[in-house]
Amino acid sequence: MPPAPPSQRRAFSTIFLIELWERFGYSGMASLLVLFMVQKEGFGDQQANLIWGAFTALVYTAPTIGGWIGDKVLGTRRTVPIGAGILALGYLLLSIVGDGSYPLYCAMGVIVVGNGLFKPNAANMVRRIYEGEDAKIDSAFTLYYMAVNVGSTMSILLAPWIKDRFGWHAAFAICCGGLLLGLINYLVMLRSVDGIGSPADEQPIRWNRLALVLIGAVATVGVVAFVIQHREVAMTGIFIAGIVILAIFAYMIKTGARHERAGMLIALILVVETWLFFIFYQQMSTSLTLFALRNVDWNQNLFGMHVFTWSAAQYQALNPIWIMLLSPLLAWTYRHFGKRGRDLPIAGKFAIGFAVVAIGFLIFGTSGASAVDGKVSSWFMVWGYGFYSLGELLVGALGLAMISRYVPLRMSGFMMGAYFVAVAISQYLGSVVANYASIPENISDPLASLAIYTSLFNNLGLLAIAATVLAVVLLPLTKRLSATTVRCVSDQPSQT
Repeated sequence: MPPAPPSQRRAFSTIFLIELWERFGYSGMASLLVLFMVQKEGFGDQQANLIWGAFTALVYTAPTIGGWIGDKVLGTRRTVPIGAGILALGYLLLSIVGDGSYPLYCAMGVIVVGNGLFKPNAANMVRRIYEGEDAKIDSAFTLYYMAVNVGSTMSILLAPWIKDRFGWHAAFAICCGGLLLGLINYLVMLRSVDGIGSPADEQPIRWNRLALVLIGAVATVGVVAFVIQHREVAMTGIFIAGIVILAIFAYMIKTGARHERAGMLIALILVVETWLFFIFYQQMSTSLTLFALRNVDWNQNLFGMHVFTWSAAQYQALNPIWIMLLSPLLAWTYRHFGKRGRDLPIAGKFAIGFAVVAIGFLIFGTSGASAVDGKVSSWFMVWGYGFYSLGELLVGALGLAMISRYVPLRMSGFMMGAYFVAVAISQYLGSVVANYASIPENISDPLASLAIYTSLFNNLGLLAIAATVLAVVLLPLTKRLSATTVRCVSDQPSQT
């Protein structure tokens, strides 16, 4: 008699919790790492920004390989705890590395490997839990996205607080500890995900394959450490990746069936717009955090009363907080207009998204007009992050939905990987943009740094306005292509 299928709720809870703790570890580390390089390791702004850009680019690229390992080599269910364990090791290494850049680069390489193995496979397990149940899977991924933001908020508030009281290494150790909790919970609840995974999970584990994966992981750590510390290598890789992404789209459009080409053209347009958005996104860990360090008044008052005191790194928590507040409202809005047949196309949502991103950066940019001794009120950060986060929900969060909607099913897996590589390119380019506000080491006057930061933010606001105009200009084209896609698909002969 076959075993009873696992409870969907218990299986989802197992993945939900390990994802929450994985984000706890990653977001806590991300909130501190640029500041760690600048304040503890003595790196200049330019070096720290570019190292962070190369690191995050590799973090976004690695899942394209990790997903294949989970699907074809080790099994999705097995790869998740392996990735989580390697990530915990990376945070542990950050907590014990002494002065010196190379051990830091190696720790970052371990994190890249762990993220590549964990991220795509955890999401893939959620999809497999509710495979064939579209209504449930939409709800599940909404809750899953909530797990990301709950974990991020917790760690971005806690890790800097630990750093201020117990030091950098204790803060990174907290990131490791949180992920270990998630890993232990996953192993304890492992039976709840029996039967959920890729076909490789149902085969006996092949130790030679596991050994090859681990050997490859060690080699990848060395490669990442090399790329991170050589700007020319990183730039060359980004340039090649950009050409490859465009070549892939050109090939798919050229060789695709007639009814597929229109959808691929829409996807190309929206991928380029998403590419641009993540340049703005990268400012959160770079220029905005360094701005908060040097030019934001951490002690915030309202109506003459003290409200809160946040350190520079903790301002990044405003992003997940706003996302958790705005997501239900936005979901209700989509449903409300969708029921009346008035829901905007994704291209229209992208245009609105860039408009509110522009408002957010112009809030940051105009904050200098009311500065006192080079310090601006924290409320500019609160409201700037609010508009920026709404833009993220309208652009960044819809990127994968765009791939699912317009790219043919037979190409979707490949194009998902291409999408993440495109985001990786944006991460590095965003760090290059952040360097336009890098503060020379001989400048310590807040008045001088304020002018540099606000100039960058105003220019980014203008760039977002230009992106809005471009998105609006392209709306008729995307609408026509979308109608062509629907019409051509409906004209296809039935497969029954």
